[in-house]
Amino acid sequence: MNDAVFPLEPTASDAQNAIAEEFAFFGDWSERYQYLIDLGRKLPAFPEALKTEEHRLRGCQSIVWIVPSGNAKKLDFAAISDSAIVSGLIFLALRVYSGRSAAEILASDPAYIDDIGLAKHLSPTRNNGLAALLGFIRDTAQRAR
Repeated sequence: MNDAVFPLEPTASDAQNAIAEEFAFFGDWSERYQYLIDLGRKLPAFPEALKTEEHRLRGCQSIVWIVPSGNAKKLDFAAISDSAIVSGLIFLALRVYSGRSAAEILASDPAYIDDIGLAKHLSPTRNNGLAALLGFIRDTAQRAR
């Protein structure tokens, strides 16, 4: 399967709309979870050398590594998890935010989470992890400004 290269859509808003449209195709949450797992498999390869404590995201029950790069004009994020569903959640976040300017990241609330009903269908620990991931992305953008 080809690794995704972010951004996939021209703007964060376009990415969120595309996510909402894709998830609308599925009739139930078992299908949506399977789609999340499939998306997680499309994450770009993450170098083993970067799977260190320094790059570990705190606040997640699963192990998540994330590495930012770039500057205020364009921030990129490489990330992966040891959990298939969490890798899918990472894919969605990177689809919206990776490859964007710090200003666009900070101006774009993660509306896709409510739009697809994600928060209601994740365990409290996964919701906390997703919040930690989105917070890390936002904090990185804030520091880059």
